[in-house]
Amino acid sequence: MLSTLKNLSTQRWPWLLLAFSALVLELCALYFQHVMKLEPCVMCVYERITMMGILIAGLIGAIGPQQLMIRLLAFAVWGVSAVWGLALAVEHVGYQMNPSPFATCDFFPNFPSWAPLHEWLPWLFNPTGDCADIVWQFLGYSMPQWLIVSFAVYCALFVVIAVTALLPKK
Repeated sequence: MLSTLKNLSTQRWPWLLLAFSALVLELCALYFQHVMKLEPCVMCVYERITMMGILIAGLIGAIGPQQLMIRLLAFAVWGVSAVWGLALAVEHVGYQMNPSPFATCDFFPNFPSWAPLHEWLPWLFNPTGDCADIVWQFLGYSMPQWLIVSFAVYCALFVVIAVTALLPKK
């Protein structure tokens, strides 16, 4: 079992599966926005970016799963994106569960001046919703609560795969 887990990061298909899972979630977000007309908030946009980070990590890992430096880069992008996404989703749930006029999210995204994504791709990154609004639920949980589950799974998978990849060969 451990040898199977250890070898996962050196194969292309697990990295492509990671990228594909993040792509499916990104496409779901676009479906909610453009078909169901649910307006994304600033936190939603930030969470999208972290999900894109996971997608990019999967693509990086798939480029050269046998090369250590590429795997390390992919692991770094995966880990940072998963942890950052989990933190954002937890913060977002806080806005929804404890709405307050004193603790609100921004109205405009805080992108660097050299990368104003909301101006370059407004259909993807321009927030028009309110972070405290619960506009969709499934099984009694809001979208950010489901994102906590998603990012927690990505974090857990990252830890398991990264730790087993570091184990010495027997």
